[in-house]
Amino acid sequence: MNPEQLAKVAGGQGFIAALDQSGGSTPKALKLYGVPESAYQNETEMFDLVHAMRTRIVASPAFDGRRVLGAILFEQTMDRQFDGMDAPAYLWERKQVVPFLKVDKGLAEQADGVQRMKPIAGLDALLQRAVAKGIFGTKMRSVVAEANEKGIEAVLDQQFEIGMQIVRAGLVPILEPEVSIKATDKQQAERLLKQGFLKRLDALPGDVQVMLKLTLPETDGDFQALVDHPRVLRVVALSGGYSRDEANARLARNPGVIASFSRALTEGLSAQQSDEQFNSQLDASIESIYRASIA
Repeated sequence: MNPEQLAKVAGGQGFIAALDQSGGSTPKALKLYGVPESAYQNETEMFDLVHAMRTRIVASPAFDGRRVLGAILFEQTMDRQFDGMDAPAYLWERKQVVPFLKVDKGLAEQADGVQRMKPIAGLDALLQRAVAKGIFGTKMRSVVAEANEKGIEAVLDQQFEIGMQIVRAGLVPILEPEVSIKATDKQQAERLLKQGFLKRLDALPGDVQVMLKLTLPETDGDFQALVDHPRVLRVVALSGGYSRDEANARLARNPGVIASFSRALTEGLSAQQSDEQFNSQLDASIESIYRASIA
């Protein structure tokens, strides 16, 4: 593991950009960017268009390691290039942005109020490729739709089991059990999740650290015990469907938690914008998320 990257992730001021839209979320991301489904005929063309969007973002003068600590990539992006360089190498060597990789394969059907991850076939081989490409850590997402203790325990068991597999490969896992902002008992779900996290974190070996990616809580400061836990390298927050303004406001009320926004980061960007307009909008978005992250 790169000690310079570790130090940046652990103590740097800024946030993590989530650029990891996959097959299911790409059409929506492109539509919000001003690229309709009629613009592509198949999955290959779709992924080429979203890679062009990501390239435009990371190549922008607004996007660099001064405010952006890391970026989460989709597997295809890890295997592609930005400006003639392998994507992870470009991020770190050109931009001083630490590269992460989304490793999950999507969500299973809902059971007990949650969606666990689908089985991740070939994970060990993917992790070996990630290490070889210079990836620092990984991300994997589950969803909690209601405060169901049995379901939340199952989600956490799966996250920690696969998380330890990732640790053994030499990478830092971001565990992401997203609580739906539509959950009617969201606050209780967050309490159950926190209790389950603390129990499992306390049981980790002393040399292991993980990262957590969580929905911004209903009670300000509710995740402070997780932020302060010695087994937690960093707690990051997803925007989860909140507007950027709402997500930033909630984030600023939770000191120690930093952003890992996807849709809220790209809100307002358009394929139709000139480079000047695009860079100006991205700069304003990055600055607002950075300010909320260091509040």
